[in-house]
Amino acid sequence: MTRPDWFIDELSRAGSEHLESEYVATYDQKAATDPTGDLDILRGRYGLGDRTVLVDMGAGTGTFALAAAEYCRRVIAVDVSAQMLDVLRRKIEASQIASVETVEAGFLSYEHLGEPADIVYSRHALHHLPDFWKALALKRVRDMMRPGGVFMLRDLIFSFDVGEAEERIDAWLDAAAASPDLGWTRAELATHLAEEFSPFSWLLEPMLEQAGFRIDDVIHHGAIHSTYLCIRT
Repeated sequence: MTRPDWFIDELSRAGSEHLESEYVATYDQKAATDPTGDLDILRGRYGLGDRTVLVDMGAGTGTFALAAAEYCRRVIAVDVSAQMLDVLRRKIEASQIASVETVEAGFLSYEHLGEPADIVYSRHALHHLPDFWKALALKRVRDMMRPGGVFMLRDLIFSFDVGEAEERIDAWLDAAAASPDLGWTRAELATHLAEEFSPFSWLLEPMLEQAGFRIDDVIHHGAIHSTYLCIRT
């Protein structure tokens, strides 16, 4: 597909730290992501199994994609960061997992080939796009999926009213890691607020519905993080 000349460059929105090899080398330790809970939901409630085609949008260093590959027929790990994908490719080579493919692309540039996706998964990636581009991205996600497929979106999504913002954000920042080695620091979270685009839940939900999804369930992990489980209509 030839993109219109007015499309944004997703790489420029990815956060410069995700393009730095030194930062990427420490990402897994910093993120400490455990895919078990998300996989349990997808396997137990939505039939993820040995016939599943899964696309991981914003796959990063591939923690979820590699874990899902144990159960899926095909996993496509998509990320705009070549540095992140380099780490993932080394993991694939070391583990000799043949069912994981890597694609250097983003929500607005990935072109899905082959059978439609049964499941699309995205964790902490959509917030890099402003709302206009989120809406276009969600429609593109929907279009790569089979009818009845599942979109699992896990991200920094604010499930509180505008009037609570100062109190909720201050509490979040106060609970930040003391050093970068232990997780995201207050300064890093403040940069997220200033430069990235986490939405309120009550703005995201109509976007999902407009894109062609039915929201099947929402899991709020406190007031800052949420998981949306959506069915492609």
